[in-house]
This record gives sequence, C-alpha cells and structure tokens, in this order.
Amino acid sequence: MRLSNALRVALLSCACSTAVAVSLPTMAQDDADAMMSLEEIQVTARRRTESLQDVPIAVTAFSADALAMRGAADITELAQIAPSVTLEPSRATNSTLTAFIRGVGQQDPLAGFEQGVALYLDDVYMARPQGTLLDIYDVERVEILRGPQGTLYGRNAVGGAIKYVTKRLSDEPEFGLKLSYGSYNQIDAVVKGSVPISDKVRVGATVASLNRDGFGENLTTGEEHYNKQILAARASIEFLPSDSLFIRISGDYTDDDSNAVAGYRPYAGAFSGTPVTDSVYDTYAGATENGSTSGINGNNEVTSKGIQGSIEWTASDSVTLKSITAYREDYTESVIDFDSLAIDDMDAPVIYDNQQFSQEFQLLYTSDKLAAVFGFYYLDSQAANDFDVVLGQLGRIAYGSTLVAYTGGSVDTKAWSLFADVTYDFTDEFSLSLGGRYTSDKRSADIFRGNYLGDGSPFFGNDDAIFLGASSDFENERTFNNFSPRIALDYKLNDDTTIYAGFSRGFKAGSFDPRGANFSSPEVVNGYEPEKLDSYEAGVKATWWDGRARTNVAVFYSSYKDMQIPGSLPIDTDNDGVNDGFVGTVTNAGKAEIKGVEFEGQFLLTEALTLQTTFNVLDAEITEWLLNGMNVADDRAVQNTPEFMSYVGLTYVTEMAGGTLSLNGNWSHKGSIVQFEVAVPEIDQDAYSIFNASIVWTAEDGRWSLGLHGKNLGDKEYKTAGYNFPTLGLENNITTFYGPPRTVTATLGVKF
Repeated sequence: MRLSNALRVALLSCACSTAVAVSLPTMAQDDADAMMSLEEIQVTARRRTESLQDVPIAVTAFSADALAMRGAADITELAQIAPSVTLEPSRATNSTLTAFIRGVGQQDPLAGFEQGVALYLDDVYMARPQGTLLDIYDVERVEILRGPQGTLYGRNAVGGAIKYVTKRLSDEPEFGLKLSYGSYNQIDAVVKGSVPISDKVRVGATVASLNRDGFGENLTTGEEHYNKQILAARASIEFLPSDSLFIRISGDYTDDDSNAVAGYRPYAGAFSGTPVTDSVYDTYAGATENGSTSGINGNNEVTSKGIQGSIEWTASDSVTLKSITAYREDYTESVIDFDSLAIDDMDAPVIYDNQQFSQEFQLLYTSDKLAAVFGFYYLDSQAANDFDVVLGQLGRIAYGSTLVAYTGGSVDTKAWSLFADVTYDFTDEFSLSLGGRYTSDKRSADIFRGNYLGDGSPFFGNDDAIFLGASSDFENERTFNNFSPRIALDYKLNDDTTIYAGFSRGFKAGSFDPRGANFSSPEVVNGYEPEKLDSYEAGVKATWWDGRARTNVAVFYSSYKDMQIPGSLPIDTDNDGVNDGFVGTVTNAGKAEIKGVEFEGQFLLTEALTLQTTFNVLDAEITEWLLNGMNVADDRAVQNTPEFMSYVGLTYVTEMAGGTLSLNGNWSHKGSIVQFEVAVPEIDQDAYSIFNASIVWTAEDGRWSLGLHGKNLGDKEYKTAGYNFPTLGLENNITTFYGPPRTVTATLGVKF
C-alpha cells in the first residue's frame, strides 16, 4: 500500500499529532469573546488527580484521543515524543520491552535482571519484561514519569515509571469497533463494549486481533519475517455498592504468535560464505527448522495473562483507602538464531517462565493544607529461564558432534516495602513534599550451566546427550535493605507559573546472573550489588500567552553508583585457542554522572493550529569502571542514551462534511547511541530522523471516524538492537535488528 508523491507531500506539510496530552483548542464558556486557551491536562502522577502543571515532577502524559490521532500502535512510539526516553523491542523479540529513561534501564530479559524503568498496568507493577511491549488498544491515558519513583508507587524505579491506565466503565451502554488496513497486509480489529447490569454493577470487555505480514522474508524457510500475529483481550467487572465504595475485578490475556525474528548480518558468513541479504529485513535464519530447536519444535510464542482486583473506599472527605491485589504470569518459547544463517552455527531454543503475586495497600489523606500517601507493598515473584546455546559447526569440527551449552536458572524475589509521601502547603503559593521508602528485597537463586555433546541438552528432550561438565552449579540467597528519601519544594510565582526543585534517590536490589560460571569465577556465587541513583531536579511549569502556550522545563543531575551492566563473553574452555563457550558477566560500574535539560512546549497558534515541540540534551558519562585495578571509564559509554532528542509537530483542525478534520504531521530526531557499554559500529545507531503524518475525520457526534496514518514516511532504516559474537561460532556472528520501514494505515472507527 503506497502513497502518491503528491499526497505524501501534503501529509508532511500538515500538522503533527499531539503528544503531551495535547487536546483540541477550547473556548472559555463564560464569555463568547474570550481568548482561546489550551485544555487543562489532568494526571494522577502523585496518586491524586491534579493538573499536570501543579505536579513538581517531570511527567509526559498521552490521552487516548491524542494516541488515536497519531495512530499509535504500541508504546514504543511514545519514545519519539517524550524527552529522554528510549523504548524498543528487545533483540530477537516482538513483545519484550527494553526501556531506558535518562540513561537508566536494563536490556537483558533473563531471570535475575530487574528493569530500571517500572511499567504499571492499572497500578500493577509488571515484574518481567516479557509481554510488556503493550499494544495501544484499550487505554484512557499513558503517563511517563522521569526520574526515580519510589515514594508514590508500589515498586522501586531507579530511572522512572510508565503508567498504562484503562478507564472506568460508563454508566451507559457503550460499544465500539475499530478496523485498520495498511501496508504489509496489516489487518487489525478491535471490538469493545460495556454495559451496566444494574445501578451498581457494570461489565465490559475488549478484544483485539492485530496482524501484519513481515517487513522482510526468511529466505531459508519462506516465512514472513518481522510479521505480527497477536490476539489480546481485557475484561472487567465493576461494583459500586455505594457512592463511597468502588470495586473492580479485571483480567487480561495476550498471545503473540509472531514468527521468530533474526537480525541482519552486515557480513557474509565467514565459514559458509552465505552472502549478505539485499534487505536489512530479510534473513537466512534456519533455526526454527534445525535440530537445535527441536526441543520446542521450533516454536516461537509468548503468552501473558493476569488478574487483578482493586478496592477503593472513600472513608471520609479526607481519607481514601485502596487495595490492589494482582497475579500475573507469562510463558515464552522462543527461537534465537544468533548467526541468522540456515546452518546451526549459533542457535538457541529459549524458555522463559515467570509468575508474580503482588499486594498493595494505600491510605490517601487530603485536607486544606496537607496531601499524603502512605503505602505498603509486597511482591512474590519467580523468574526462570532455560536455554541451549548450540554451536553446531564448531562442535562437529572439534568433537564430531554438536556442542551445546545449557543454562537453567531461576531467581525468586520476595520483597516488601513501606512508603510515604506528604505534601504540606505552607501558603497558597509555597509547598514542601517529603517522602521516604524502606525496602527489603530477598533474592534466591538456583542456577546450573553445563556443556553437552548432541543435538540439544536433556532439558530440551535429548536424553542421549553426553555430559562434558558443569561450569555453573550453585544455590544462594541474599537480602538487600534500603531506605530512599525524597524532598521537593514548589512555589507558584502566579496562577500560571510554578517553579520546583527536589532530590530523590532510586534503588534497585542486587541479584544473581544465571549465566555466570562459578567454576571459573567463584565470585559469581555471591551475585552482584545493588545500584543507587541520587537525582537532583529543578523545573519551571508555565502557562502563558493568555492560556495559549504551555512550556515545561526540567534540568537534572544524577549520580549513579554501582550501575548493573550484564553481558556475555565468549570463552575458550579447553585452551585450544578457539572460543567454544560463553560466560555471563555482570559489572557494577563504579560511578556515572548523567545530567540534562528537557523541554516540552505546546502553542495554540490560531484557533485551528497547534504547535507541539519537545527536546532534551543529555550528558551521560561513566566516570569509574575498574577492570583489573585500572579505570577504563574512558572506553565505556552509557547504553541506549542519545545525547540529543527532539520532536516538532503541528496539528490543524477544521470543520468539514458535518464533522472535524484533523491534519497532523511530525518530525522526531534522535542522536547517536551505543547498544552496549563498548562501541560496536555494526550495531550502534547514528543520529536519524523520522517523519509521520495523519489525517483523521471525526463526525460531529463522535460516532464515526476515518483516518489515514503514515509512519516513517522517509523510509529510514534504523537499528534498535543487536548481537555481537564475532568469535563465538565460525561465521563472524554480528547481527542487527531494525525498526519498522515506511507504513501507511487506514482506520475506521465506529461507536454506538
């Protein structure tokens, strides 16, 4: 599906999608001649509904309407707009999320590694990254909070938090349908509905089927590559026994059957001579049909599901009590083809199996001068991974049989915490916020890693495998305790301008690397240490130009200690000069400094035309990294953190054909990044820009909408992740994964 050149130019000359919960221009109702003004944005970043401009925290909020106007498919698109944010699919996956905010994140999805950015689905913390690359199909808003979050939320978050919020059900019947058809035979259908059974009971459900052919082709199997095949559903029932009591029980389910993704090889196969593919989206990967993944039948599937119950009781005008109880689980069978070739030079069948139970209690108090949150949080989670790394060619040459390194690891977490955040208004203009969090985090690990000869390990069904020896075999547990404070001052210069300054500390417990080899590195048994981040932030939030302009500026400085950086290194187990295995390594990088400036602006230029712009400048530097007693910090970099990011867009709204026509277009730019702590030019991404545009018509009564959304209209090829194993296997195994090419999607929405 292609746009004509004329239409493409027209789209790009139009205006951009709204970003920071941008809404259509409104007119004051008490005076027909009143000036135009931007609509006030409401958020719940501090566990209470308040204006975004009154919150002394760096927050970017996206309303459901704004997301629909730009045709946002999943939450990774939000990183084009929100300052200092990187959201990407993890390497070789479709629905595992890698998130970084202000240089803080985690890109390893294995058990034992907790994310640096917390993701919440209706206030429930999602402990594992598998299945968290959420598609946007049933949402009221998304909020992105930058900087440490611990005194307001259930789980610690060193870098920030992303809140995915669904709306409460209506007291009137509501039904809706959204159909999409686009490039690469994209066919999506989202059906939603809710109905009040009585004055006190409401039920609702949403079902989404999201499908697309691949951006490329698997030249070995003939299958689609980078395709999408997802079925998802959410359902809820709400009880309102009285005006003061609200109860919700909800559940969600996602099944991702998309094909396995393999990376693009920048070099021909060093041993096989397999040529480089013509397209960066094509692959020769044959792992799904090789004996190396027969233990999971070459399957590639991610299922995630959860159920949660929330109770909210307004005990008085000042006190509200909340309880949030949740259970979640996900299961993944995945094929990783490190070599992206037809042969089994370096393949891996992988199984992730995760469960979590969480309970949170909150007491919210408000009075004329005081607003407070007191909370207790408990998490009991189990994360397990099992995988074979199959070195077929090397094993057959060196041993006459396939060489397999099996790793099985589980890391259990039992954590509890007490947190509080209190804001006191000394005057109508001046407020002080004090917060604190005490956390006790217990990690228990059971890890085994062994080498075998044969087509797979016993875990993956090969009972005839020959055991060569173990490099990891240990159990251990550690408990990490921490107190993290927060303080913030804010002052209203006038009704339209707030300045603030604050300090907060982020904490993430230590854990155990499931790939570490304790026979060669005994210290692996002790795990790695916690990381801490001290963040100082100041900002100005202003509304001006008679309410037609809104600008928010934040400056921050972060001191990062013991940053947890996992990785894998090839090793020579028999000292013959050939790397025939690998070992996990986690470094607590001694010190890093991250500082930056962030700007978000929205300007109502005319009654019909809105300008949206954001940018940030980051200076992220590792200042201490000790290796064999030497500081090698000058040769290390902070991952996934571009120095400069910017976004500019326009939205033009006019009446047409009994409805409203919105023309929008935007440009986003990201500076260069390194994927790992050491530069690898083949997989690192240079600075690049993305152009998007949309046309949306909405009927006056809101029942019908038609849209046309163009993404990456310049067809930019940009890297999102990669593998770097040039000396493991025989084929120079460096592979790179890419973001979507140019796509155009038409949408039809119906509400009745």
